Amino acid sequence: MHRTDIRSALITGANSGLGKEVARQLALRGEMAQIYLGCRNEAKAQAAKADLERQTGRAVFKVLVMDVSDLHTVRDAIRTLEGPVDALVMNAGGAAGDRPLSLTRDGVPQLFAKNVLGHVALLNGLVASGKLTQAAVYLGSEAARGVPKLGMRRPALPDSSVEDFVRVITGRNFDGKRFDSGLAYGEVKYVAAMWMAATAQQNPGLKLLTVSPGNTRGTNIADSMPLADRLLMRYLVMPVVAPLLGLVHSVQQRAARIIAGLADEAFKSGIFYASGPGALTGPLLDQSRIFADFGNRAFQENARDAVQRFL
Repeated sequence: MHRTDIRSALITGANSGLGKEVARQLALRGEMAQIYLGCRNEAKAQAAKADLERQTGRAVFKVLVMDVSDLHTVRDAIRTLEGPVDALVMNAGGAAGDRPLSLTRDGVPQLFAKNVLGHVALLNGLVASGKLTQAAVYLGSEAARGVPKLGMRRPALPDSSVEDFVRVITGRNFDGKRFDSGLAYGEVKYVAAMWMAATAQQNPGLKLLTVSPGNTRGTNIADSMPLADRLLMRYLVMPVVAPLLGLVHSVQQRAARIIAGLADEAFKSGIFYASGPGALTGPLLDQSRIFADFGNRAFQENARDAVQRFL
């Protein structure tokens, strides 16, 4: 049984949108004594800190500067973290703009670096240094199992071998093909959920799981999409299509999902929780009931081994 008396947390991408709302809701829990806002822009982080203090009436927030797409800043942040935290919320991410497959200075595509690799380095570093004591939640997405109602295809690796996962990570799955931003995003979220499950098996003393917050207006995810997808999401999908199909809920509900993943003992380590079939809202379910890959231990280990090659 994993402890759930969380009193301190680190949240990545915490200066706006969902990350900021998770910070606000955590601060309203009386036992919370420290919340680190992990952000790449210090000025925006300080503004968010001031706003959160005003909203909650609590002075429990500290800024920790890091950019999850840059492993150097992640490792620096781990070193400068003043002490251990009970919980880690791996929220930062997105579609990585108009050039998602352009390489970072670490030599990996922006899409993978921003969504996965920086969080891998962060979680691994916190665990290795004894600076994570209880739980970590990675923010997954239903895109990892496909969202047919939104035209997002299910990731389909030939054998889910280590090399198959490497092809996803490097973007080589699209060699000779038209780039599909929705599929690419789903594929990296698929890799992340599998990596998180394998990491949970390696660390039985911690609660490590993936939770999808579901779909909502009021976040900044569209800002990081290529221009055409950004316009489609902003002016058609989110305001018109998603509400008609019942595929949207509030940012407050989204954040509550993440906090439940951390604190509610009903949610178990190593599992990927997201909405039910055909949904982006509603009760959270073990996704291996929908897509068997998520319960395959060999696939999980292959994903972990592939990811580790890029650290």
